[in-house]
Amino acid sequence: MSSIMKVFLLLAVMVCISKAQHRQTGQQCLCQRVRNKITSMSDIKDVQIYQATIFCDKVEIVVTNNNGLRYCLNPKLKAVQKLMASIMKPKTSTTVGPTEPSSTTDFGSPDQ
Repeated sequence: MSSIMKVFLLLAVMVCISKAQHRQTGQQCLCQRVRNKITSMSDIKDVQIYQATIFCDKVEIVVTNNNGLRYCLNPKLKAVQKLMASIMKPKTSTTVGPTEPSSTTDFGSPDQ
C-alpha cells in the first residue's frame, strides 16, 4: 500500500474516532442523577459549581453536607437558583467605620 493511502486511511480512522467521542459528549458528567429539592440549608457544608465543558454539556451543582455526603442539585429549580444567588452575591460590610464626634462642646484648651 502506498504511503498516501496509509495517510488517508489514518485520517479516516481519526475522523471516525473523533465523531464517536463527540456523540458521547455529556457521558462524563459528575452528576448522573440530580435531586429536585434542598433538604436543609443549615446542613450544607460546601457547594461546588462546575460549568459546562466539552466532556459534560451541562452545569452541575455538587453539594456536600455536614456528614460528608455529596449529591447533585438540579440547577433549573427556583430554590437552587435562589441558593446560588445568595451564595454569589457580594458580602456587605457590617462594621461601622470611624466617625467624627458629634459633640461640639469645647472642654477648654491649654492656652486659656
